[in-house]
Amino acid sequence: MSIPSTNIASPDSSAAERDPAFYTEARERLAALAGAEVDFREGQFEAISALVQDRRRVLVVQKTGWGKSAVYFLAAHLLRSRGRGVSLIVSPLIALMRDQIAAATRAGVRAQAVSSANAHEWDSIMESLRNDELDVLLISPERLANPRFRDEVLPGLLQRMGMLVVDEAHCISDWGHDFRPDYRRIGEIVRNLPAEVPVLATTATANSRVVDDIAAQLTPAGESAGRSPEGSAEAQQPEKEVMVLRGTLSRESLRLGVLSLPDSEQRIAWLTQHLQDLTGSGIVYALTISQATDLAAHLNAHGYKVAAYTGQTDPDERQQLEQALKDNTVKALIATSALGMGFDKPDLGFVVHLGAPSSPVSYYQQIGRAGRAVDSADVLLMPGKEDVRIWEYFAQASMPTQERADAVLGALSPETTLSVAKLEAMVEIRRSPLELLLKVLEVDGSVRRVSGGWLSTGRPWTYDAERYDTILAMRRAEQQLMIDYERLPAGVCRMVFLAHALDDDEAQPCGRCDTCAETWFPHDVSQSALAEAKDSLDRVGLEIAPRKQWPTGLNALGIDLKGKLPAEAQSQPGRALARLSDLGWGTPVREALQGQDAEVTEQLVRGAIRVLSGWGWARRPDVVVSMPSRKHPVLVDSIARALAEVGRLPYAGSLEWVDGGPTSTPDTNSAFRLAGLLGKFAVPRELAEQINGASVLLVDDEVVSRWTLTVAARELRSAGAAEVLPFALGMRG
Repeated sequence: MSIPSTNIASPDSSAAERDPAFYTEARERLAALAGAEVDFREGQFEAISALVQDRRRVLVVQKTGWGKSAVYFLAAHLLRSRGRGVSLIVSPLIALMRDQIAAATRAGVRAQAVSSANAHEWDSIMESLRNDELDVLLISPERLANPRFRDEVLPGLLQRMGMLVVDEAHCISDWGHDFRPDYRRIGEIVRNLPAEVPVLATTATANSRVVDDIAAQLTPAGESAGRSPEGSAEAQQPEKEVMVLRGTLSRESLRLGVLSLPDSEQRIAWLTQHLQDLTGSGIVYALTISQATDLAAHLNAHGYKVAAYTGQTDPDERQQLEQALKDNTVKALIATSALGMGFDKPDLGFVVHLGAPSSPVSYYQQIGRAGRAVDSADVLLMPGKEDVRIWEYFAQASMPTQERADAVLGALSPETTLSVAKLEAMVEIRRSPLELLLKVLEVDGSVRRVSGGWLSTGRPWTYDAERYDTILAMRRAEQQLMIDYERLPAGVCRMVFLAHALDDDEAQPCGRCDTCAETWFPHDVSQSALAEAKDSLDRVGLEIAPRKQWPTGLNALGIDLKGKLPAEAQSQPGRALARLSDLGWGTPVREALQGQDAEVTEQLVRGAIRVLSGWGWARRPDVVVSMPSRKHPVLVDSIARALAEVGRLPYAGSLEWVDGGPTSTPDTNSAFRLAGLLGKFAVPRELAEQINGASVLLVDDEVVSRWTLTVAARELRSAGAAEVLPFALGMRG
């Protein structure tokens, strides 16, 4: 269904002419918000007028930096001055909206946010809300699932709501760039709001399919956008249509380029050599946490003031790092997508990507951080060979399955509340995917979150194969668009390509990117920088911390183990050659673990020897034992034999499976993983004779949960080994 839209290409004076007094009032509020006399940008006043005067439902699709937050703060203030209730803004960016909230407060807009970062202020904020002392309340989508907020706060808020704002609204669409179950709750709220409550949806990243889907979801229940309510012969009045204000997405200040280099060493060397030449301060994006932390460590070691910013960065530290970038006290933040939507530094000078995001939507969104208030900012993409593998993992990681849903619904009941921890011990699902699955099931009405945990509603859940297959196909199509972007021939403008990927057909060639004009960035990599990068990436060895505590919930599985593992059953701290996601040794380790089972390569043997030589153990191993790998028996046996030969140690052989081996997978949660491993390893008699009183080097292929090594070490210690030193080629994480 095509949704009527209003594409603003030039100032529309009709709204201002209709009510000059309202226009003057809105201009005064804008000046207070901006702290100076400024004019509305094209489409801003039209959106405010539609929301405040006509109580319309409005979708604004405008490029980053256009001023979407000004629209919703001003509209909220003007609605309040006309006796309307508090406006609710649902946004994933609360932690990054401090500047906007401060500006709104200076302009007389009483705005407060409820997020995990200000839990100590919740009671006073709720008191202000009850006393009708707020104009704007900002919450995250996840807050809608909080039982207290959902049951005690939201009903009253909806009854007297002045306006609903859905920020980053592409997330409510199945065709958006991310799979966010919490956003699907918003669609249900929107559909059930009275038609006279204005709704504003904003995004900088939406193609026509997403725009149509969002606009359809903004339509009041019982109506369809641009059509009559079912059963009515009369055409719907224009004021009931969803108003779409869509501007051009082309960013004139950005100078785009793609630099394809053969490997990670070359890319890191280029950054080490040329980061200083990029104007001002900026952001260097990496695809994984380990890549970001490794790159930040390397650049710091070579004189750059940079810092890693990832999903594992503490919230308080995030705020400090954001401020450091704004103050130009760091050259760059080396970030994952955790630093994305909502970060506002108008003079950000550059954005570099070490590895490509999986879609033009994500890429446009991240490069939109740069060049908001400067004439020129540089944007450089440095794709990597590992990109497609990483894209594919994230494309499927969030998808639910019927098997997992059935396990959760089978464990829950309508009467007995189960916490996530208890539920995790009853189903074979790890904590993070379990929590995501519960959100999906809740949005679809099959479970309900209550104080203390979860209940089933009795409503069955069926995997919508067509929907999820279509989403996956769309994600792969977007991945191909990114590959096409990387390979654009000369004369095909990169900015036009990105704009067209978002269905903005009005973009004109920029005349500045590396395909419109000459290449603006150097290609050279000095031998010294390359040598330093290779040395940095050539570092080997990660500690495998021993498990010291049994997982909770084992009693629910009929296992009488709890508390600490006895010291005499534990292993010593172990070592892995590399993480699978590492920029350096991660590549050959991944190739060995993800390819056909084969003899270990000389390269990996050399790396393993280096790890062992730098281990620093208190007691040297006396004997080598291998794990009975199901996926890589040849690989594990060959690396164990090679290490034994080099170390002039006896190879005692392998542990044995009992009854066919483990009944759980490495990707399951700790309780189930352990339950599937206990009693599944045996120490053969001839092996036991060789390990009695010995220090055992235990060799495996990959470490995921550490429970396999924990159980194996326990059996070896029980059979007489004095200590166990685990070694693995790869480690996830």
